[in-house]
Amino acid sequence: MDLNESSTERAFRAEVRDFIAANLPKDLKDKAEAGYRMHMADGQRWHKILAAHGWGAPGWKKENGGLDWDPTRLYIWEEEMSAANCPPLSPFAVKMVGPVIAHFGTKEQKDKWLPPARCGEHLWCQGYSEPNSGSDLASLRTMAVRQGDKYVVNGMKIWNSYGHEADWMFALVRTSTEGKTQEGISVLLIDMKSKGISHRPIITIDGSHILNEIRFENVEVPVFNRIGEENKGWTYAKYLLGNERALIAQIAQSTKLVKRLKQVGANELSNGRGLIEEDDFRAKLAAIEVELEALRITNQRVLYEAKSGTAGNGGAILKSKGTFISQALSELMLEAVGYYSSPWVMEALEVGWNEKPIGPGYAKNAMPLYARQRANTIEGGTEEIQKNVIAKQVLGL
Repeated sequence: MDLNESSTERAFRAEVRDFIAANLPKDLKDKAEAGYRMHMADGQRWHKILAAHGWGAPGWKKENGGLDWDPTRLYIWEEEMSAANCPPLSPFAVKMVGPVIAHFGTKEQKDKWLPPARCGEHLWCQGYSEPNSGSDLASLRTMAVRQGDKYVVNGMKIWNSYGHEADWMFALVRTSTEGKTQEGISVLLIDMKSKGISHRPIITIDGSHILNEIRFENVEVPVFNRIGEENKGWTYAKYLLGNERALIAQIAQSTKLVKRLKQVGANELSNGRGLIEEDDFRAKLAAIEVELEALRITNQRVLYEAKSGTAGNGGAILKSKGTFISQALSELMLEAVGYYSSPWVMEALEVGWNEKPIGPGYAKNAMPLYARQRANTIEGGTEEIQKNVIAKQVLGL
């Protein structure tokens, strides 16, 4: 098993790097490098630039408008985009619901939803978790009752990301109460402009409005919008969740944060030494780097298995370990900037804020980053769920 990049892959990495250098708008690049908050509109703008080059959904099969890139090329592409501070792309359309529609949808459904998803025209959100139905997702209670050629949906979704901005939601709904709970679930694609949909913002500890509580009151959804067979949605949900867990490993982001920590550590303290010269700090950072390198090698192994057709459940491993690495790095950044990390103003993360920053410029992101990363052990399946998946499907226990 050779985990090193081939000459072809190295050439591809150079191609991606050159494309980003030539096409990433300067204002977006400057915004990211200054530590300002990136919005969905920024990612959508960059997505459309990529789509014009044919890179809107490069991992999709060619018949669906993609380039059929293998997992290694996709990883290189994402790693280079992160390193270049490109606006993050919303994963919901291209990496989550798109592959489900492409794999399980009808030709008519593919024709309707895949082109705008690929080109960044439609923003999507996820409707999975509910109150008391998070880790035990099969216990969801949002009901979809069929009435002729439509479903009438009633219920609530929670921890929904970007539902206040999205055009469409892919939702798990209950279409039957017979048999096992997993057997009565279906996947519906719901127009977020439908009558009867309302949302309540959930402001997280970092001050962001990303999450929402979404309510459905007699929302009518055409039967055409159901993906696959009725009551078979649990199969499609598991297909999607494997992609989501691999995304949360955050290898490229963690690599970039290690580089940033070294830059921060090089600043001189009152004793004339940089923090990176302090044994305790250097040991902590080195230990995390070792863990990150091990995760990177594990990711390469998962990519190799995917290319050779022998893929296991590597997503759970990557998600579990990547979560703890990203959290450890955010904690170390908090330690590095010290008391400058405590007071922060959310408005200071927006372009146009004209007040003098409190402390060094890099300090303004430390506390929001730390607060945001606390959620990583919950989203995409809790750490306990990941350990169960690894025990059963990887270790065979």
